[in-house]
Amino acid sequence: MSDRPVPRRPRLRAALTLLAASITAGGVALVVAPSADAATTLGASAAATGRYFGTAVAANKLSDSTYVGILNREFNSVTAENEMKIDATEPQQNQFSFANADRIVNHAIAQGMKVRGHTLAWHSQQPGWMQSMEGTALRSAMLNHVTRVATYYRGKIDSWDVVNEAYADSGGGRRDSNLQRTGNDWIEAAFRAARAADPGAKLCYNDYNIDNWTWAKTQGVYTMVRDFKARGVPIDCVGLQSHFNSGSPYPSNYRTTLESFAALGVDVQITELDIEGSGQSQATTYANVVRDCLAVARCNGITVWGIRDTDSWRASGTPLLFDGSGNKKAAYTATLDALNAGGTTNPTTPPPVSPTVSPTPPTSTTPPPSGAGCTASFTVNAWTGGFTATVKVAAGAAGVNGWAATLTLPSGSSVTNAWNAQATGSTGAVRFANVSYNGRIAAGASTEFGFQGTGTPPTGTPACAAS
Repeated sequence: MSDRPVPRRPRLRAALTLLAASITAGGVALVVAPSADAATTLGASAAATGRYFGTAVAANKLSDSTYVGILNREFNSVTAENEMKIDATEPQQNQFSFANADRIVNHAIAQGMKVRGHTLAWHSQQPGWMQSMEGTALRSAMLNHVTRVATYYRGKIDSWDVVNEAYADSGGGRRDSNLQRTGNDWIEAAFRAARAADPGAKLCYNDYNIDNWTWAKTQGVYTMVRDFKARGVPIDCVGLQSHFNSGSPYPSNYRTTLESFAALGVDVQITELDIEGSGQSQATTYANVVRDCLAVARCNGITVWGIRDTDSWRASGTPLLFDGSGNKKAAYTATLDALNAGGTTNPTTPPPVSPTVSPTPPTSTTPPPSGAGCTASFTVNAWTGGFTATVKVAAGAAGVNGWAATLTLPSGSSVTNAWNAQATGSTGAVRFANVSYNGRIAAGASTEFGFQGTGTPPTGTPACAAS
């Protein structure tokens, strides 16, 4: 809860649904049964079980009347898509810009909605000045950013994604990033700074590919949260992004994952939900996700990552609850029905002590090749019709003063944008060269860049050349 509470939207349900109490071996279980007067919107139905149902919002779409009409009618929580990220809020060091984020926050408050803050510390979407930093200077700049932004929004944010995507896609360890290279305690430091700046907000760790309980990445995050709770590091919640598609499907043990994190004494939140597909299959998966959340007392909210399919970052996969014209899809009906069916407040069960761990979630990784002074490797997050790739460029024993990595895209694929590198070409063999701030790599060190594309992602080994 914030220390300056955000006004709540009045519930649309005429009366709270029937509470039936039953005694179980683990304690009292409160079951919220469906009522004859079921809620007719997502937010109102979620509120009846003490939860929120939210969406990601882009400031430039607040002038779209269809978009805003659905937003105001259906949701009781919002997350800024990009407007609260580091490059948006501190484009120049110590020069903060909140205008676009304020548009979203003020709209939400006026509508009685909660606000999720996304995100304070992240290796991606850093402004150029931060990307060029390292060591003590970077650590200080990161903590200053966390403090300044969280202080500015103090009392207005229900939950902050304090740290985003800090774990590697495979192996269960930390992602190599400029923030990680400031010291392994950087995540803890960010959480402590956020607590000092906004004591009333819930502080979350947020990541993708931590949905399946058996994945090594899930276990790595779980171990960190357990350690933080044991040592008194201020962490209140874990956010599961839950971007589901054929390459990364909804796992049958999803509820186990939610229960296991909750058993550590933190809330769990589904923070960026989208499910590619259509028809009954998509509708069934949305309903399953909702039922899993409602079955876990500390799963206190769900956020879908966009409103209409055309608003989605994965638009070609039609992954949301409304079509491009704003019409309700079968997935919407299934989601609302699942919310209206009610939930439980059963105590969560302890997580398994020694789960069977598979080392790699469904992403593509290529081994680093040999090259003239540098090597390159990459990981891919793919969906129907598109992908993003993160490329790691590592220096050899002598270090490098400049580099270029070349990847060959399949026919029909193209690069649409890149960050931390200058791309030459967009189809076929695409060359990515260093920019001014990341060309020099010390011996044995590395840097990362990324790009987004349409079509099928590359699978070959990137070639790396140093200068």
